[in-house]
Amino acid sequence: MQPRAAALLWDLLTATKRIQEFVAGKTWEEYAADVLLRSGVERQFEIAGEAMSVLRKEDPDTAARVPEVHKIIGMRNVLIHGYAEISNLTVWRTATGDLQSLVEAVDALLIEAGPPAS
Repeated sequence: MQPRAAALLWDLLTATKRIQEFVAGKTWEEYAADVLLRSGVERQFEIAGEAMSVLRKEDPDTAARVPEVHKIIGMRNVLIHGYAEISNLTVWRTATGDLQSLVEAVDALLIEAGPPAS
């Protein structure tokens, strides 16, 4: 694993956990009605996608071990560039979907990487 890879994985992990925290206990109706909540979730997806975009360039072998890395980057691109109207329902489904498996995979990679160098 390249030296900067762990920092980028940490960014992904932090953003993913924040998304989970933001949507915990919320319904689709609450999400759809709350522009601040939607903005926060979208921002964390942007951060996660940017971290993975950089990781894929700097350490493609490690990036390949992150589940659905291409989808994470794709979500970031849609949100940042607004390729079409952003689908709040798609963002919601992603936020409330299987992020836990991503958290677990990134946790495992960070454990493997060991503590950061001093």
